[in-house]
Amino acid sequence: MRMDDLDTPVAVIDLDRLERNIARFQTYLSQHGIANRPHIKTHKIPQIARMQVAAGAVGITCQKLGEAEVMADAGIDDIFIPYNIIGAAKLERLTALARRVRLSVAADSAAVVAGLGNAMAGTGLELTVLVECDTGMGRCGVQTPADAVELALLITRMPGLRFGGLMTYPSSPEIGPFMHEAVRLLRDRGIAVERVSGGGTAGMWHAHEHPEITEYRAGMYIYGDRYTLRAGAMQLEECALTIITTVVSRPTPDRGVIDGGSKTFSSDLLGLEGYGLILEYPEARIVSLSEEHGVVDFSRCAQRPAVGERVSVIPNHCCVVSNLFDEMVGVRRGDVEVVWRVAARGMVR
Repeated sequence: MRMDDLDTPVAVIDLDRLERNIARFQTYLSQHGIANRPHIKTHKIPQIARMQVAAGAVGITCQKLGEAEVMADAGIDDIFIPYNIIGAAKLERLTALARRVRLSVAADSAAVVAGLGNAMAGTGLELTVLVECDTGMGRCGVQTPADAVELALLITRMPGLRFGGLMTYPSSPEIGPFMHEAVRLLRDRGIAVERVSGGGTAGMWHAHEHPEITEYRAGMYIYGDRYTLRAGAMQLEECALTIITTVVSRPTPDRGVIDGGSKTFSSDLLGLEGYGLILEYPEARIVSLSEEHGVVDFSRCAQRPAVGERVSVIPNHCCVVSNLFDEMVGVRRGDVEVVWRVAARGMVR
C-alpha cells in the first residue's frame, strides 16, 4: 500500500527519519558519556522502545505503571518510573513488576518512601529509589538540596529500598547549583550518588553542559513536533510524525475544515499559534477544534486547497497525539512498511 491510499485522519511515521533521530541522539549522549534512558510516553510502542535499546539505551523511562507493565510484557527489562507511586493497588502492581524487571522509581516525600518500603518489606526484593528534585519546574520534587539529603537518608534506612541517586525535569540551567550542592552534601554524609537523571527534549543537546548529569530522559526527539521546532531542538526535515487529514469543507473563500479535531490533535497549544503546522500550506492556521473538525484559516495563503485535498500536519505536541491513535503507520519513501499498535495507549494508571 502507498501512503496516499491510507484513509484519513491517520498518523504516519517516516521510518527513515525515525531511525536517524534515534541514532543521532544516542550517538550524542554516548560521545559525552551520558546514559540514554528514553521516555516511551511519547510513542507508547514496544517495537520503537526495542529500537532505542538496540541503539544503545540502558533502559527506558515510563511515566505510569500501566506503561511499564506493557513494556515489561514486550521484553524490556530495565525500567525507570519517575513518578510518585501511591496507594495499595499500585504498590501491589509495583511489587509484581519489580519481580520481573530491573526497576527504579522516584519519590519526593517521606510518605511515598514509606509506602514503597512497606510494599517491599518481606519480599526479598530491593527497589532502587531516586529522589526527585524540583529545580524550577514547580511540579513535584523536594525543594532544597538539604531536603534531598534528608529523604535520601530515609531511603537508606528503609529495608527493601536502595538509594539510587537524584532526578529532575527539565534539565534547565537551574539544575547545576541544586544538584552540585545536593551531591556534595550526600557525599559528605558518605552516601554515593551513582545516578543523576535529567531530561527534556527541548534541552537535549545541552545535556553535556551539566556535568552532574549521568543519565538523560528525552521522549519527543524520535518524532519531533511544533514545540520541539520552536525550542530549536529539531529541524523541520527531522520531524518523523505527521497527521494526514482531508479537507472536507470550504464554506468560505478563507475558511476550510479538515477531518481532524481535538480527538486527533488534542487541544494543546503550548504557547503556539494554532493547533498544528500544515506542511502544504505553512501560512495557514488551524484556528479551532471541535471533536472531529479542524477549522483552518487560509486567508494568508496565495493558493488554497479544494474539497477532497489531503494535507499533512505536524502537531503541536506529539506525545498526546500518540495517546489518541490506536495505530501508527510506518512509511518509507511513500510505501507503507509497518503498522504498529500503540500498545500503551490509555495507560494512565
